[in-house]
Amino acid sequence: MDIDTQAAAEGTEDLGAPAAADGQSDLAAELTTAKALADERYADLQYARAEIDNVRKRAERSALERLAYTRRQLLERFLPVLDNLQRALAFDDSEGLRGGLQATLRGFEGVLASEQVTPLETVGKPFDPHVAEAIATRETSDYADDIVIEEAQRGYRMGDDLLRPAMVVVAKHVTPVDESTAPAPLE
Repeated sequence: MDIDTQAAAEGTEDLGAPAAADGQSDLAAELTTAKALADERYADLQYARAEIDNVRKRAERSALERLAYTRRQLLERFLPVLDNLQRALAFDDSEGLRGGLQATLRGFEGVLASEQVTPLETVGKPFDPHVAEAIATRETSDYADDIVIEEAQRGYRMGDDLLRPAMVVVAKHVTPVDESTAPAPLE
């Protein structure tokens, strides 16, 4: 045991002992304060983590609710179109059926237009692989090469984005043969 520790244990003081005791009590007080501050900061950190987790969960729940609401609205908008189609098919006469189907088509086109869905115009225009897929070529003298001459399936845009590419038939230009100058077929 050193002299300072022995003197403190015996209750006697040395000239250096009060300064050491004050220094130790100051350090002990600082340590207690630092521990309290650390505990407070740790509690704040735990609270912040919990709050971030709660915000994330609320955002996910909100996004799912918005998606379900939007989907429901869109599907509800198609129901009258479905009703019109069912009514059109219930008609016995072909004229009524044709009129009902035309009304149904207009209904679908109206719903799509309200969602900024627009059809692509490809027939008579140069083939563009960014908006159409060529499913066939057809030899013709009526059109230049790579002009779309038929749509097998219409393409659509939603705003500026391609929703579905068109399926098209593309012209392959051939020069018509003049029958008067053509060689006679071999027999």
